Amino acid sequence: MRPTTDAAACQVRDATRADLAAIAALHTGARAALHRARFPDTPFDAPAEQLRWHDAWSRVLEGDDTPVLCAARHGAVVGAASYRRRDDDRRPAVTLHQLHVDPGHWGTGIGRALHTSCLRAWRTAGYSRAALDVLWHNHRARAFYAGLGWRPDPDRRPAPDATHLTLTLDLATAPAP
Repeated sequence: MRPTTDAAACQVRDATRADLAAIAALHTGARAALHRARFPDTPFDAPAEQLRWHDAWSRVLEGDDTPVLCAARHGAVVGAASYRRRDDDRRPAVTLHQLHVDPGHWGTGIGRALHTSCLRAWRTAGYSRAALDVLWHNHRARAFYAGLGWRPDPDRRPAPDATHLTLTLDLATAPAP
């Protein structure tokens, strides 16, 4: 049975330290689901991988330079996003560093709700442009972002052996959330 797609049942809020275990678990699960299709015998959700992402998210949640949002449905954390300011541009810009949804909630609006909350925060902070890197072979994520107006960065062409594609979003012309 698929989880509900009722947008009202989804709450996006600032993540707290209490959300760490849930965020790390959903991140590990999302990565495992993505990669399992390409590498079925690789344990992407092994304890070492879970610990790795737990430690990474712990550092992010402890810092104050990377805001973290989480999406909860019926009290359970089912998605997370983090972003940070990009200092390498002349215009105020932001990088969407992570956006993950628990695989059991893919296609239910959680990713869109997180994205909408990020857009609001970025516009409020005065950012004019956003960027992200997506795995080249992650066609699901690439289609998701394309549907939200993200386009390949014309200034960052991928190398022939590239594993990631850089996408950008002009926040002045992106549809309002």
